[in-house]
Amino acid sequence: MAINTTVMSGFELLKKLQQWSKVNMKQEILLCTIDIADLYRMIPQVEGVLALKKMLDHLNLKQINGLKTEVIIRLARFVMQNNYFIYEGQYYHQIRGGAMGSRLTLTIANCYMFFYEQNIVKQINNSGGLYLRYIDDLFIIMINWPIRHFIKQVDRWKKFDENIKLSANISLRADFLDLHMENQDGQLVTTVYHKPSYEPYYLPFNSIHSIHMKKNIPFTMLLHAIRYCSTFQAYLDEREKLRMDLLLNKYPIKFIDQQFNHVLQKFSIGQPLTRNNYNKLRQEIINAPF
Repeated sequence: MAINTTVMSGFELLKKLQQWSKVNMKQEILLCTIDIADLYRMIPQVEGVLALKKMLDHLNLKQINGLKTEVIIRLARFVMQNNYFIYEGQYYHQIRGGAMGSRLTLTIANCYMFFYEQNIVKQINNSGGLYLRYIDDLFIIMINWPIRHFIKQVDRWKKFDENIKLSANISLRADFLDLHMENQDGQLVTTVYHKPSYEPYYLPFNSIHSIHMKKNIPFTMLLHAIRYCSTFQAYLDEREKLRMDLLLNKYPIKFIDQQFNHVLQKFSIGQPLTRNNYNKLRQEIINAPF
């Protein structure tokens, strides 16, 4: 139901963003990221379970794997209303929201957000923009909206539900999941986003783990860099940063280069990436079924 408005990874975000920007990207377009504060703990328990029921009704499901939906709703209500925790020797009963880390809490949060966001999605789609969500983080691109109007709309969305607390950041650049995006004079530029808390610590090469696990790390990291870096210079910068990080974790330089080369071999690319061929070969890697 939410496949057009949700993403599960930065790479999925990149592909949807690429597709949208081919015909829609303009110099004045703004990027907006919105964070929802404490979503898991802010959803009322009764309304959360009702959102789950509404989702099942919307899909016209009477049972799942032999379990009637009425039973599912009763079980969900029981789980949501019977969360307990201990703090400084005292036991507490959670009366709002769901337990952090619970699969049910995640499911109910997604159901709750799906119905909350429908008016926002409709408004953005009617304006030719792009709306995407990853659980409690929103990414929005609007066309023909000045920043003042954009801010007013976010303030309006805040009033849709008193349980949803929105915090927006509107600019020509944005960080969402592990992707950094910029609107540079009407051109979409992307690269890898590293959080401020990022530390260059990976599985040490001298650990007892099997060699195939150690091979996967440089391979995956470079593949990630190629997919995310829209310019050759950004790719070179990210590749050298990865190389230094791996050296810090005791990976031999020959081993690193072998795995970096294996990325190109995996996609049947028999030539090194250069400034002249980077865009073409990068797009082949992005489009490849891997």
